Amino acid sequence: MPWATFTMHGFEDEATGKEHVALTLGDVSGGEPVLGRVHSECLTGDALFSMRCDCGYQLQAALKRIAEEGRGVLLYLRQEGRGIGLLNKIRAYNLQDQGADTVEANERLGFGADMRRYDICTPMLDHLGVTGLKLMTNNPRKVDALTRDGVNVTERVPLTTGLNPHNEHYLSTKAGKLGHMMALDDFIQAQDVDRDR
Repeated sequence: MPWATFTMHGFEDEATGKEHVALTLGDVSGGEPVLGRVHSECLTGDALFSMRCDCGYQLQAALKRIAEEGRGVLLYLRQEGRGIGLLNKIRAYNLQDQGADTVEANERLGFGADMRRYDICTPMLDHLGVTGLKLMTNNPRKVDALTRDGVNVTERVPLTTGLNPHNEHYLSTKAGKLGHMMALDDFIQAQDVDRDR
């Protein structure tokens, strides 16, 4: 990676057969809480550079912040499209092209707005020796879900990046319908900070 040399750890969820990875930097075991992110797979954003979402931008920003910190962890979970899978996500994109927002598209396909689960995170973090997580996220539901599943989230760290003309409506929907803690001004301020670095 361009920011640092991370160590990759592989995990298999025996209940689902899905394979997940953790990327660590420095000694993350014991002691002080570590900076971290729980990132759900987004092939279109993470690997294909889609500008329809902020996923790829968040992935890169989180890894860069961990590199700057010199210590941290990123859990990469295989739950594409907020848990509905890649093919259904493509179907949801088609509905979005016809005017539905991201939540409406999932619901028209018969899914909830967010089908993701985080129970695999606790054994992953336990295996790595992580006792506390300063979690990079804008999603309060993720914080609540991780806490219910036994993850010690000591702090929520905002992660506002990737605003562009193609995803502004998507980000507004995440804030308005899914309760993500972010506003357009947050992205503008974050972009100004990045430019000043």
